[in-house]
Amino acid sequence: MKTYIIAIDGPAGAGKSTVCSDVAKELGILHLDTGATYRTLALGLLREGVDVTNEKEVTSVLDKIEISIDFVGGKQLMYLNGEDVTSLIRTNEISQAASASSVIGSVREKLVQLQRDTAKKLSMIVDGRDVGTCVFPDAQYKFYLTADTRERARRRAKQLLEQGIECDFDELVAEIEERDHRDMNRPISPLRRAEDAILIDCTDMTQQEVVQTLLRSVKVE
Repeated sequence: MKTYIIAIDGPAGAGKSTVCSDVAKELGILHLDTGATYRTLALGLLREGVDVTNEKEVTSVLDKIEISIDFVGGKQLMYLNGEDVTSLIRTNEISQAASASSVIGSVREKLVQLQRDTAKKLSMIVDGRDVGTCVFPDAQYKFYLTADTRERARRRAKQLLEQGIECDFDELVAEIEERDHRDMNRPISPLRRAEDAILIDCTDMTQQEVVQTLLRSVKVE
């Protein structure tokens, strides 16, 4: 069977990861969460004690930060210098650091190469901010998932509470709006819908409805 890539882009909190996991299971392929690579690198930068917004400082320590990806039972595991940090990269602090450092060219170059290498010779559904526009511009299937800002904040709050992390809803809304602005206006690979991507506004859709919408559009031979 010919391999293929399904590219899923969209803003923070649109439900990309959960939808992609379900689609991957339905199709029997792997799900690559590119955001996890940026989160892992952000953790490495914080551990190095550098200012994640300072390009010179960040670039100076990149060679000290080794990131690798493994899949066990279909689940993506992230490793930082040989340590499994999968359970450590979902905090709000890491989210903000990942968004801030992702605008740096050397960071994107390092991680885009890792993402491309990971997807070589395998069929995958890949989600992120620039998957269909930059990482895999020739992907066979492209989708852009979005949702109302407050709905995305509600979903993020629910996710954090499930992890036992308390949060202020209004602060979450403000953080998501700030992140949207940063992601959409960064000079390198800004968040945008690829011209050939199918737009799905999932504000009023259930997770399963979004999954079925994607599956109806993917024709696997």
